Amino acid sequence: MEANAHWSVVPTLRGEHVTLEPLRMEHAKALRAALGDGELSRLWYTNVPGPDGVESYIQAALDVQAAGLVLPFVVRSASGEVVGTTRFYALDPDVPNLSIGYTWYAKHAQRTGLNTEAKRLLLGYAFETLGCIAVSFETSWFNHASRAAIARLGAKQDGVLRNNKRHSDGSPRDTVVFSIIESEWPAVKQHLQAKLEGHRNG
Repeated sequence: MEANAHWSVVPTLRGEHVTLEPLRMEHAKALRAALGDGELSRLWYTNVPGPDGVESYIQAALDVQAAGLVLPFVVRSASGEVVGTTRFYALDPDVPNLSIGYTWYAKHAQRTGLNTEAKRLLLGYAFETLGCIAVSFETSWFNHASRAAIARLGAKQDGVLRNNKRHSDGSPRDTVVFSIIESEWPAVKQHLQAKLEGHRNG
């Protein structure tokens, strides 16, 4: 596959704790189950769909993928259970760089080795296969859990873009931007691998 072709095809990424595979409409039922009672979608500062909005959420992702702007994944645990979704977005193969986001997991999958390994796989693909010189993460100023999780990866905060988007409830969103650059990836990779060892031995 030519280098640029990788930017238009969603890969399947496999690890010990997690598998990321192309998001498809057939995942709707499993993603609805992952959302449970919809608690995640009730957080006003996130863009997690409610259980009744999963099909439209998937269709919107597939439409943007068809336009060449995102590569969306469904996330499976080691047992094969669908536990959430994530994606590459803001793809710019000319730089090259991209962002990782639109990530949400079933409650029981949060703060586990699954998320650590998912990020290691995504970052590894971005830096080592796509040749990115930077990978960014964005989140709402009010999403303190997300900000802490991104920092734990080893990403550095670049700044805050004030009123640059809107939350799902329509209120203005201050977006906190983090990034990992190419020269930092070896150390971040080592850090994530150590965290995975901790999950394995914990």
